[in-house]
Amino acid sequence: MRALLLTFALGAAVAAIGCTSVSTVRLQPETVAVGPGLRPVAGIQANATSAYFLFIPLPGGAELDNVVNRLLIVTAKTLGADKIAGLEFEVTPDNGVWALRKLLGWRSASARGIAVQVVDAAPDLNADDGPEAPPEGAPGQQ
Repeated sequence: MRALLLTFALGAAVAAIGCTSVSTVRLQPETVAVGPGLRPVAGIQANATSAYFLFIPLPGGAELDNVVNRLLIVTAKTLGADKIAGLEFEVTPDNGVWALRKLLGWRSASARGIAVQVVDAAPDLNADDGPEAPPEGAPGQQ
C-alpha cells in the first residue's frame, strides 16, 4: 500500500510540472527552398503543456512567449541559425468556453518553423528606383 501511494505521489508530481519538448531535423539546403538569401539549417517544433486543477495553473509554461522565444528561437540559435522562416504557432485559448477546461484539464502551445542562416544576397542594382516599377520609357528599361 505504501509503495502504491509513493508511486501515485511521484506520478502526480511529474504531471504537475508540465511537459515541454523540442524536436529538430537537419535540412539539406539543396532540397528545401526558403527564399532568396536564406539557407535552411533545421526544421524545429516546440511543444509545451501545463496542467490545471480547479482553475489553478500548475507549473508548466504553455504560453506562446515560452514556446516561441525560450524554446524555438533558443534552439535555432544553438544550431547556428540567424532567423526562423515560416513561423507557425498555436495555443489553447484561455477565455470563453475554453476556460472550463481549466477546471480539470490542461493547456497546450506549440510553435514550428525552419531555422535559417542569412547568406550574402546579390546586390540590387536598381535599389535607388524604389520598390515600384519605373514608368514606361524611363532610362534603364529594356
